[in-house]
Amino acid sequence: GEGDYLWTSPNTFVASANCGLYCGAKVDFVDIDPLTYNLSPEALEKKLIQAKQDHKLPKIVIPVHFAGQSCDMKKIYLLSKEYGFKIIEDASHAIGGKYLDRPIGCCQYSNITVFSFHPVKIITTAEGGIALTNSKQLATKMQLLRSHGITRDKNLMQKPNDKDWYYEQIDLGFNYRMNDIQAALGVSQMKRLDEFVSKRNKLKDRYDSLLKSLPVTTTHIDSDCYSACHLYTIKLELEKITKTHGQVFTELKLNNIGVNIHYIPVHLHPYYEKKGFEIGDYPNSEKYYNCAITLPMFFTLDDEQQDIVVNSLKKIIC
Repeated sequence: GEGDYLWTSPNTFVASANCGLYCGAKVDFVDIDPLTYNLSPEALEKKLIQAKQDHKLPKIVIPVHFAGQSCDMKKIYLLSKEYGFKIIEDASHAIGGKYLDRPIGCCQYSNITVFSFHPVKIITTAEGGIALTNSKQLATKMQLLRSHGITRDKNLMQKPNDKDWYYEQIDLGFNYRMNDIQAALGVSQMKRLDEFVSKRNKLKDRYDSLLKSLPVTTTHIDSDCYSACHLYTIKLELEKITKTHGQVFTELKLNNIGVNIHYIPVHLHPYYEKKGFEIGDYPNSEKYYNCAITLPMFFTLDDEQQDIVVNSLKKIIC
């Protein structure tokens, strides 16, 4: 709420930051690790030390599991105990992934984990998502917010009675319910989650092998993590290439390769620049953005298509 601070990664979609603004909080960012592109625990600790001196500690920190790889949640969790903030994992990319051999979403090191089921994600319900927690209090609160603040639970009612039709609005909620058709689609997709993630890991390994000799840096996965491999990103080694980042991207598009950039750092968007953020505030995020390209990664991608992607890239940059 008003007067609170929410911190998240600049290397994310804007929703990870906007959620704090919806509540009237102030939003700030923590720079990324240059290897994993996830929120850096070292940068977080440094920022927390300063924030404690300034009396501006965050109430919430949202680590973003970029591309499907978990942040170093154990380190972030230990910092939360020292500095008193709550943790919401943005695992929109990471369903089916693991951290320290436990499934992402178990909330061992967080208060809430959020998955996205947007059409481009590993599991889809056409739109929507899910929030997971081990807290009964938070689960009850989220259930109320999901459906207009209405309950049929007699234990929560202020004027309970025995009428079957009776319900009460006990809070101000929203119309955030997923419809039954979307839910049925999601349930059917969940049955194939392991299959989806396994195939994506095989595609990642094959990309790594095919790109080994090219002037690019491939995705690093920490040994503590089993990535869901939602995205496959590379960094162009621009000092070894005669073309610019923009030229490589455009030429790949002209070759019908469906590349993208994930992400424009949130603090560089005009809306956030108006709040005082500037180029140079989060150098690792900006350096990554200036050379990153996301290559095609989807369940039905086959070897022939993957070869076309790599050969097209090779012709452009070599």
